[in-house]
Amino acid sequence: MPHPWFEGAATPRVLAHRGLVTPEDAAGGIAENSFAAVAAAHSAGAAYIESDCHLTADGVVVLFHDDDLSRVTGDPRRVADVSSHDLEALMAARGGLITLRQALETFPDVRFNLDVKAEGAAEPVGRAVAAHGERVLLTSFSDARRLAALAAAHEAGGSIRPATSAGTRTIARVLAAVASRSDRLVARALGAVDALQVPERQGRLRVVSPRLIAAAHRHGVEVHVWTVNHPDDMRRLVDMGVDGIVTDRADVALATLA
Repeated sequence: MPHPWFEGAATPRVLAHRGLVTPEDAAGGIAENSFAAVAAAHSAGAAYIESDCHLTADGVVVLFHDDDLSRVTGDPRRVADVSSHDLEALMAARGGLITLRQALETFPDVRFNLDVKAEGAAEPVGRAVAAHGERVLLTSFSDARRLAALAAAHEAGGSIRPATSAGTRTIARVLAAVASRSDRLVARALGAVDALQVPERQGRLRVVSPRLIAAAHRHGVEVHVWTVNHPDDMRRLVDMGVDGIVTDRADVALATLA
């Protein structure tokens, strides 16, 4: 049985990467992962929104990608060293700060794909999503952080575990297993994940291939590719068999893949 996160939504899946910020929005100062960006993705019709989780100095889980504020706000401080009140003030002119709690409560029909970016955020993220497990997928480059967040959701009494996608170490195991042509090793590597969320290439290494997609599908695991912004690449990857496209331009992807 597929996890509820996958059920009843159109495929190929379009995952709005950090919400949606059009060139016009960006020119107006709107930032990724802001309240406005999430609202824009929702308004465009995105069923799935991909975002990132950090923890502020006062223990609030916020949707924010970088470890520090410099790229988005020009402030050099780390997210972990800033209070949610101060971060709210910094984001006020950039589309508004959005916390994880606000995202889950304000957009009850959105399915969230949450990347746990900081070790300290894992347990608070898990606790926050415990009551929303049917519409949350938890991931992280760190398998340890991903598993810690899943464990926290379980310990918080969630009736449905969040879906999950593989961290870097698990992805490496999957790629090695596919290269070995051992379906037993592939099954073992994929046994605890619902999706592989990967770039098409990592440097000179091709990650996404028909063989990888076929192996994942044999074991009931979807393949989502990030970050894909050109319509021709979207079509090509979907024709190859991928199940989802993670994109900065959810509006373009929804029109292209309709």
